[in-house]
Amino acid sequence: MTFDQLHDLKNWHSRHVGDRPLEGQVWNAVLTLWLFGWVGVPAAWMLGRLDLALAGLVLLPLPGLYVALRRALHRRRLLRCDWIAALG
Repeated sequence: MTFDQLHDLKNWHSRHVGDRPLEGQVWNAVLTLWLFGWVGVPAAWMLGRLDLALAGLVLLPLPGLYVALRRALHRRRLLRCDWIAALG
């Protein structure tokens, strides 16, 4: 995912916070874990906690994986995802 796509998705969730509160909360959780990966990996590395550094590395592709999962579920008509159109 590009930062523009992240921004567009965040804007969509901000505009639809009253309509889809759970969607926004899940997206905020995904972004929080992603940010933990970016901040936590260097900190864990400097503290010598390679296990936590590896756990943080796993979180780095999380937003893209989440969007890919939601797109796949939307295509199969298992889960409706209105914000797919916001990504272009």
